[in-house]
Amino acid sequence: MKHRILIHCALVWLLAVQAIAFMPPAAASAQRASFIALAAEKRILSDPGVPILGSANADVTVVEYFDYNCPFCRALAPVFRPFIEQDHAAAILYKEWPIFGGVSVYAAQAALAASYQGKYLQAHDALMSAPRLEKNSQVDAALQGAGIDMVRLKKDLIDHGAAIEGLLMRNEREARSLGLHGTPGILVGRRIVSGISDLQALQSAVALSRHSAAKQ
Repeated sequence: MKHRILIHCALVWLLAVQAIAFMPPAAASAQRASFIALAAEKRILSDPGVPILGSANADVTVVEYFDYNCPFCRALAPVFRPFIEQDHAAAILYKEWPIFGGVSVYAAQAALAASYQGKYLQAHDALMSAPRLEKNSQVDAALQGAGIDMVRLKKDLIDHGAAIEGLLMRNEREARSLGLHGTPGILVGRRIVSGISDLQALQSAVALSRHSAAKQ
């Protein structure tokens, strides 16, 4: 019964985002830069549901809405760790947004389930660095290879299914409210930024965010 409920929730969520699931690649880099309200930023950062990479008291938090099968997300993924290693006042918050459906949805659910054993970031890195995910079994293999307890993960997928789907739905609402049309969707501080593809671009965007905050 619990399995059927989880599958039903996933299908409902998938139908809600299928209209944007097959956006052309150009949409991923076509987002317009704009600023969001301070209250909106606080809502996005509050109770993120997953561990934050970097400083616990960051002056700038970079939020990424991503899909594990998004080629642009995969290209950007190796940038975040070196960035945090060099900038000890910043943080990265990953927001699961599996717009490609199918295996992407399962990968997002599985990664979030790994957080219940304290291994979300390990799961995230493993799935981002794995070959393109075409089958659920590939997701399981990548997570097992990263040291995730798969027996516990399968149990947590059921026991915490409602919470996992709730977080995915929240991420979907946030992405839509920000006007994002594809992945990766990047929020640097209060600024929605497009075209970040390397470490220098990310560092520049963070520096601009700090400069803007200092002027306020």
